[in-house]
Amino acid sequence: MSDLEIPDATDPAGRLAAVVALRRLADRLEDLAVEEAMRSGWGWPQVAEALGVTRQAVHKKHAKRLIAAGVRLRRR
Repeated sequence: MSDLEIPDATDPAGRLAAVVALRRLADRLEDLAVEEAMRSGWGWPQVAEALGVTRQAVHKKHAKRLIAAGVRLRRR
């Protein structure tokens, strides 16, 4: 038996729960992809371009977590 709950798509609460679940999954996937890219030697500008955001935005969102994870960040 699976622990996965599938929200009821016929009511608004179920749809909103699905949106929340997808947003959390997307955030987790982004965290993993950014960490992998930075460990591979990518810089902030490359990651920002790939995500379609500014370098400042991606740095603000991920730098603290990456430093805590022991990722060596390149300067410019």
